[in-house]
Amino acid sequence: MTKPADKPLENLLQQIALDHLFIESLETRNSDRLDFHDVSVWAVKSALMAAYEAGRQAAKPD
Repeated sequence: MTKPADKPLENLLQQIALDHLFIESLETRNSDRLDFHDVSVWAVKSALMAAYEAGRQAAKPD
């Protein structure tokens, strides 16, 4: 179960999955068709770069 403090992180991960991997939901839906996705290596790289950059931005002092 997601804690309330984790909601911004969940939203960020969901947005990265949608924008870079074209995955509409990160929730388990108990359906192979909905829970497993074919993605290109360049999409995985793009998603990882976005997640890395988000972490880098979060670590910067205000």
